[in-house]
Amino acid sequence: MTQKKSDGFREIAKTVGYAIVIALVIRTFLFEPFRIPSGSMIPSLLIGDYLFVAKYSYGYSKYSFPLSPDLFSGRIMESTVKRGDVVVFRPPPSPDLDFIKRIIGLPGDHIQMKQGILYINDVAVTREAIGDYVDEQGNNYTQYIETLPNGVKHRIIEVRGDGGDLDNTDVFIVPPGHYFAMGDNRDDSMDSRTSAVGYVPAENLVGKAEIIFFSTDGTAHWWEVWKWPLAVRYSRLYDFIQ
Repeated sequence: MTQKKSDGFREIAKTVGYAIVIALVIRTFLFEPFRIPSGSMIPSLLIGDYLFVAKYSYGYSKYSFPLSPDLFSGRIMESTVKRGDVVVFRPPPSPDLDFIKRIIGLPGDHIQMKQGILYINDVAVTREAIGDYVDEQGNNYTQYIETLPNGVKHRIIEVRGDGGDLDNTDVFIVPPGHYFAMGDNRDDSMDSRTSAVGYVPAENLVGKAEIIFFSTDGTAHWWEVWKWPLAVRYSRLYDFIQ
């Protein structure tokens, strides 16, 4: 009987060990879970959305791995970043933090905001007004569909109109090997328009945001199990990110 128990414990330990190794491999090389902590990507992403980031999308850098080990510089197996991709990256001024924004500018692009209109290489990006965005508190915000030069369409909101500091900028010239990232919530996004983020080096990309696998509106704490069914945003589960 003792031998059978010992064998049983050994098998359980092996199974758990295999599961841990598989989970580490998946998290390191394939997908990493990420929680949206701020409203900078509203309406595309909401506070409390949980999503998977595909770490293989753009190849690998030191920021692809836990603790960002300084094993090599640049990217290996590098692939193309497309305008309009929603990405997780490490901003150069704060390389220990994960940010999530949309890629607006590619290397060599000239980017500018004029009265809330995005200009890419001196050409105004089409911005079409649609129905107001209404948040979960009942607040209404002006909402548009923006069409990028490569045809990617995405929604943006303007919380305070088109006259803010971030709605009127100088021209940004994206350096080689860098990208220009912006939030879809144009008035409330710390992004490449600010010195706190700046241009995003290709090396600092973690991966591409792919799918929302869970979402909660924040009305239930982790220990309030009885509230979970009402806190989950069921309509957002398994939504692909555009």
